[in-house]
Amino acid sequence: MNNKKRLENRRYITGFDGIRTIAVVGVILYHLFPNIMHGGYLGVPIFFAVSGYLITDLLRQEWLQTETIDVKSFYIRRMKRLYPGLVAMLVAASAYIVFFQQDLLNNLRSVVASSVFYYNNWWQIFKGFSYFDRFTTQSPFTHIWSLAVEAQNYLIWPLLFIVLKKYVKHSGKIFGLIMAAAVGSGILMAVLYTPGADPTRVYYGTDTRLFSILMGSGLAFVWPSFRLKEEIPIKAKNLLNGVGITSLVVLLLSFLFLADHLAFVYYGGMFIVSIFATILVAVTAHPGADLNRWLTNPVFTWFGKRSYGIYLYQFPVMIFYEAKVKNLSDHVLLHSLIEIALILGISELSYRFIEKPLGKFYYQYTWFAIKDFFRKPWFTVAKVTALISVVLSCFALFALAVAPSNEVTAEQQQLQKNIEANKKKAEQRKAEEKAKNEGKTTDSTKAATPEPEANFDLTAEEAKKAKEMDVTAFGDSVILDAAAGLQEIFPKMIVDGEVGRQLYTSTPVIEKLEKEKLLKDNVLVGLGTNGSFTEAQFDEFMTAIGSKRKVYWINVRVPTRRWQNEVNGMLETMKKKYKNLVIIDWYGYSNEHEEWFYDDRVHPNVDGQVKYSSFIAKQLVK
Repeated sequence: MNNKKRLENRRYITGFDGIRTIAVVGVILYHLFPNIMHGGYLGVPIFFAVSGYLITDLLRQEWLQTETIDVKSFYIRRMKRLYPGLVAMLVAASAYIVFFQQDLLNNLRSVVASSVFYYNNWWQIFKGFSYFDRFTTQSPFTHIWSLAVEAQNYLIWPLLFIVLKKYVKHSGKIFGLIMAAAVGSGILMAVLYTPGADPTRVYYGTDTRLFSILMGSGLAFVWPSFRLKEEIPIKAKNLLNGVGITSLVVLLLSFLFLADHLAFVYYGGMFIVSIFATILVAVTAHPGADLNRWLTNPVFTWFGKRSYGIYLYQFPVMIFYEAKVKNLSDHVLLHSLIEIALILGISELSYRFIEKPLGKFYYQYTWFAIKDFFRKPWFTVAKVTALISVVLSCFALFALAVAPSNEVTAEQQQLQKNIEANKKKAEQRKAEEKAKNEGKTTDSTKAATPEPEANFDLTAEEAKKAKEMDVTAFGDSVILDAAAGLQEIFPKMIVDGEVGRQLYTSTPVIEKLEKEKLLKDNVLVGLGTNGSFTEAQFDEFMTAIGSKRKVYWINVRVPTRRWQNEVNGMLETMKKKYKNLVIIDWYGYSNEHEEWFYDDRVHPNVDGQVKYSSFIAKQLVK
């Protein structure tokens, strides 16, 4: 009776569908066009703020009417809302993987378990996975981390709510405590963040991301929807509208400009964005303001009601689709539109046939529903849906049964071994060079240099010139993969490589190499495999190297990533700007030779490493 009354009294705030639409569109465009929608990932704290407000507002209504919280009913409602879509996605994705993309079977049982029991964010952290590694991250379930953060809050919050209402009581004091906890969470993010390092720990952590949800929850104590009046003075309405529009504009600008690698994001930027998201929620919730009406339209309503499914299916669709496209970067816009259409279409099917029916289903009447199910004609929507679900579930169970744990293929093992051995050798070479610069050793490079073991197809003159050439090679895992061959040809070469390295993190490293006198007159650069860069970032990097050095930049072959052509196009443009810049066209030389690469189609295999080293050497000694 009380539950029914609570639901009847609830005011559905249609504008929240508009906010959800903005958030989910930001997230999708961030994944599809990361170099345009730099801050689209900030859609997640917007989701968190809306969720925190709505859940707490409903709990407050229930408390006012019953002076208690039916925790069991709360959990059941949350499970009915969240589990149908999540389980359907996991089943469908697992079934797809076992037939069409078996390389993703690895750790599937752990992924599914961590998703169903909502500890996926911590599982990814402890496994060392990165949300920001644009190249190696292939999992279609990476995005489940945010659902885990929300679910962990749902588990604890109703119990904490009861404690606060019983022992603190006053809404203002409760608001103060919640805001203090939010500030603590934001401070923890700043403390645990390490500039220049991968920020996945603070990005995924429940403790470092809870502030967005807490802000929404705190708002419900001082701005409850059931106490906001529709009739307010015109000045108050104008003020609310102005504040709401300002917050919306700030959020949209953040989507465009607040890139995930900026230290400011973790030193308070995301906290500030969450404040503006909470303000937007507050104004939208107020019936006296116009923002709720402005954010209400059929398009936003459609997206908002399906935003959960859209968020669920976006990553699997992108990963599965892009794995089957041979050269994604040749038609980025076309493929992106196809992906968006697939995401929206699948989300609509999930909403109509899975989420909505099961969300309203009374599970205590399951047995009666089963009997009624078999009495109906065979060709009904319910029976077709059930048949498809059973078949997919069987395939998914088979996928879970055969999925290996922590498996590393022979190719992956070889690549990892090469990179580790080459990195170790590169570090030794750097240490020797530093010691020589400090006068601790003599240059014995010539005497200790063996003849190259591989046939690099160099003339005697080219080989001789290479032996005398001072070169610093700087780049990512592709440079490291071929470092051994390069150092055979160029025995004086200094190699500084790092897996997953991006241009925007590289300038301080170049400055350090310069300070240690390890930056030679000839600089070989291999960056762009893991993501594109702006002209300003490129300029900063080239300034750090200096105009007196010759820079040889290897363009990229990354056919499975949408930034390949963007990176290569930028390099061609920059070649006209910098007289000391030479572009080595590895893409043009290697693109038709799939046999030179490992299965990732990016890192040269044993034969490809010889081709890579030989081709680059010829360009350097010209």
